[in-house]
Amino acid sequence: MDQLQTINQVVEELNSSERTKLLYLCGSFETEHSTESLKELLGHKVLHDDTGQLLLGELMVRLRRFDILRKVCKTTRDEVERTLSSRHFVPKFRVLMANISEDLASDDLNSLKFLLSQVLPREKLEKSKSFLDVVIELEKLDKVSSHSVDLVEECLVGIGRLDLTRKVSAYKKSVAENIPISSSRDQSFQNQLESYRFTSNPRGGCLIIDCVGNDGDLLEQTFKALQFRVVVHKWLGGDQILPAIKETIRQRQYTEGDAFVCCIISRGTSNHLLGTDSCITGLPVDSVSQQFTAKGCPALAGKPKLLFIQRYNVAECQPHNWREHQDEDLETDGFNGHTTVDSIPENADVFWSHCWTDEHQLEEGPHFSAYLKALTDALLKGQRRYGTSMFT
Repeated sequence: MDQLQTINQVVEELNSSERTKLLYLCGSFETEHSTESLKELLGHKVLHDDTGQLLLGELMVRLRRFDILRKVCKTTRDEVERTLSSRHFVPKFRVLMANISEDLASDDLNSLKFLLSQVLPREKLEKSKSFLDVVIELEKLDKVSSHSVDLVEECLVGIGRLDLTRKVSAYKKSVAENIPISSSRDQSFQNQLESYRFTSNPRGGCLIIDCVGNDGDLLEQTFKALQFRVVVHKWLGGDQILPAIKETIRQRQYTEGDAFVCCIISRGTSNHLLGTDSCITGLPVDSVSQQFTAKGCPALAGKPKLLFIQRYNVAECQPHNWREHQDEDLETDGFNGHTTVDSIPENADVFWSHCWTDEHQLEEGPHFSAYLKALTDALLKGQRRYGTSMFT
């Protein structure tokens, strides 16, 4: 059988979703295709390169069509993977995105699309039937690329898929250090990235600051069900949010577990949180994350810190200035143990998810955040799926 016949038979053997994935792995941004156009693309990739047969073999491994490898390509999975142990022909970035797409359930996809509602036009999101469709649109806008996957990582944290977040983190690490990632999809990225310990009881501390009054109870119930020690503050003004955070992480009972979660629901502007206030400059959002750095809270160094913010946008109003966060504001006296802070990057282990919508939604009768509902559903589903290992 010549190469052209091989290509034709390979394409004929694939179903529609496999053909879409093949297009993406071959570098195409097209989501709609005909059999003939796919044969033409694959033929161009395989027939005009000395490594074409090796590329075709890798593509079948990525699609997990080992039967085609054997029947059509006349090779085996083991032979292809031996080659892939030393070199790759499909970009690792595209392999990662395709694998994430395969692992996302439909409700995960809907939650992720919601988080991207401020990034992609509604019509693009409505047309997206898979994660690959979403990624292609993000790539077209240069929001995501082989060197920029932070947005994907943030969204996966936001929907509670920390298992997939670890895969993105491992990819980022391999790109930064130029370390090859294993070619076999069956080999877990877990082997290449140290796990967070998540065995303490309670699991860790959870601070909930609800300045709106609609979803704090839902978050409290969720994180108590996840075995966190929860403290709730309601109806805080903008100048009370930071002191509440600092007071909580100063107390050992909230930092001695294996993780820490902070949830904030507040009115705000693009870069500031207002709490219950209506016309102040507000608390700089960045100053919140600074509280959880290794320097800001040594007791949490090396532990995952998850920060979830639901912001309701109000018009900008600046009658007086908020004093910006200073290093001397950081409370560290609640921890007397030993930690190698100097060896931990300043912003390590802080996972951030920030959703915003218009304040007018709060004025239209009872309102509950779709973002926080998606978050809590994903976390509880993750607990059922992975048990206590969901944060490892």
